[in-house]
Amino acid sequence: MISVDHVKVSYGGPNVVDDVSFDIPAGRITGLIGPNGAGKTTMFNAIAGHVGLASGRILLEGRDITPLQPHERAARGLARTFQIPHEFSHLTVIENFMAAAATPIGENVFNVIFRRGRFAAEEEATYRAAREMVTFLEIDHVKDEKAGNLSGGQKKLLELGRALMRKPKIILLDEIGAGINRTLLAKISDKILHLNKEQGLTFCLIEHDLDYVSKLCDAVIVMAQGQLLMEGTVDEVRQDARVIEAYFGGGKYEAQP
Repeated sequence: MISVDHVKVSYGGPNVVDDVSFDIPAGRITGLIGPNGAGKTTMFNAIAGHVGLASGRILLEGRDITPLQPHERAARGLARTFQIPHEFSHLTVIENFMAAAATPIGENVFNVIFRRGRFAAEEEATYRAAREMVTFLEIDHVKDEKAGNLSGGQKKLLELGRALMRKPKIILLDEIGAGINRTLLAKISDKILHLNKEQGLTFCLIEHDLDYVSKLCDAVIVMAQGQLLMEGTVDEVRQDARVIEAYFGGGKYEAQP
């Protein structure tokens, strides 16, 4: 689904991501882990188009998307969530979902003015899809609540739903479980597994909880000091001496020149 090809990212100093290559297989759930400062979120930003590359390429389904802006990548089926949710705080949950949906008719001013029948039909379909998303995520009780009033866990569910409203092929989840209680975390896990198994949706997730990763992920990519450290199953990762040193031992792994 995604190929990261010798990617380097720099903010004017040393490379934050330094010549990293890996693949995210279609129809799988892949974990991206590593100690703080490993470059994981920067890698997500590079894939999603929020930061430029010093060198390298990002491919989506074999097509080079490196020159594309974030909204153009989203239109190709790439979605992401953020560690800190980016909801529209003054809109309700339903309105947030509707705002996130792909609405090609409504996005054209000509259609809004001169093709009101088609525009109204699209609006109705978008509203139905938003209601279905509320039901799927089991947040009916807050559907008319302002998003800014939601709990941290509910905002994470909202963030997932907003990503799903564009019917993506792959979702990048940046610490979807951070700071939420175990009940909501289990609910989010169930939704991710359902979407993957029943709909074939591809996920790549950043997460620090290795037990959580082991329950969800088919394979794991490990970064340290901006470099790719290893790839493998969760069991292989847990037993690798480099990972034990870098990830479990406080990030002491020294990146190779």
